[in-house]
Amino acid sequence: MTIRILPPPGAPRRLAAAQLSNSVGDGAYYVCSALYFTHVVGLSPAQIGLGLTVAWAIGSVAGVPLGALADRRGPRGTSVALAVATAGSVCSFLVIRSFWAFLAAVVVYATAQCGLAAARQALLAGVVAPEERTGVLAHLQAVLNGGLAVGAALGGLALGVGTERAYLAVFALDAAAFLLCAAVLLRLPAVAPTADRAAGEPRLAVLRDRPYALVTLINAVLLLRMPLLSLAIPLWIVERTQAPGWLVSALFVLNTVAVMLFQVRTARPVTDLDTAGRALRISGLVMAASCAVFALSALPRAGWAAAALLVAGAVLQVDAEMRQSAGSWQIGFELAPAERIGQYQGFFGTGVPVARTLGPLVLTSLLLLWGIPGWLLLGALLLAASYGMGPAVRLARKTA
Repeated sequence: MTIRILPPPGAPRRLAAAQLSNSVGDGAYYVCSALYFTHVVGLSPAQIGLGLTVAWAIGSVAGVPLGALADRRGPRGTSVALAVATAGSVCSFLVIRSFWAFLAAVVVYATAQCGLAAARQALLAGVVAPEERTGVLAHLQAVLNGGLAVGAALGGLALGVGTERAYLAVFALDAAAFLLCAAVLLRLPAVAPTADRAAGEPRLAVLRDRPYALVTLINAVLLLRMPLLSLAIPLWIVERTQAPGWLVSALFVLNTVAVMLFQVRTARPVTDLDTAGRALRISGLVMAASCAVFALSALPRAGWAAAALLVAGAVLQVDAEMRQSAGSWQIGFELAPAERIGQYQGFFGTGVPVARTLGPLVLTSLLLLWGIPGWLLLGALLLAASYGMGPAVRLARKTA
């Protein structure tokens, strides 16, 4: 299992070590943050939701100029600086006790995280050969899931203790993890900054690249599946099926372990734009089937039958997720100009915060209000987007 998860020695292995470090901290943070901000800081759920929505909206916009900064100043130094900034924002959570302080802190946190994601992609592009990038990203995704699982377990211990000190220890762990991430990134080879833009070239050229914007938009639609496992499916299980509540945790574990074990193998055939498009089309078909199976789970009266359908739907869903991830990685990198990887990856990466912001509203409206027809409509939407990516990629390749 270790061989499948860890990338080859050298720069890819160090990138994986940095990924593991901050994912352990993030896993603990995700488990504990909501309860900390409500029980210790005293914020209401509405205030937390508003603050996070504003923060990720600002972060998604800031990712593009921060990615461009990585291109101009060098991605290694920019990545290190943004990892340190993330650690600083997490440290501020230890002392904030008001909504406005919380808002300022999470805006810095989300901005640094979005910028760090773009800068690290530019750094990866500088130290990994083009034909190896999707494979290395698959390894990093497997490591990410493993780190999140370990971090979630540590966060669970803090929840079990339930004291303010336990929560504060989690935030201290997360901050230390990002400092360790910065130290590991600093050991990677320096990547030379790109040449200054030519006369008349816009500062953020990606904003003028309409075909790439279309590809990014379609990818954002495909990423609407992100809140399924964390929000929509748990609510669906509790409100619309007879399955036991503990199945929510079981499906999360199933997804995490499957990505750890099979993401690298799933990404191996994806080596160019053609194979990436094929992976996305298959992903769309599998995702549509998954949505149909999830919809059927509301029909059986017996809990065991509903549980069996939910497990089958989750297996299909994680297979579609891994194929979609591999195809999107390849497309996002291959269509980006070599000298503008940072800003293009910053723009392509806006799909993640957009999915985190709009996904909960879209999915809860479709699935919990519409029920079975909502699942079928979601499956049709994702299938259409996966097949629409092919023409969009051909257009972007033609006009590159």
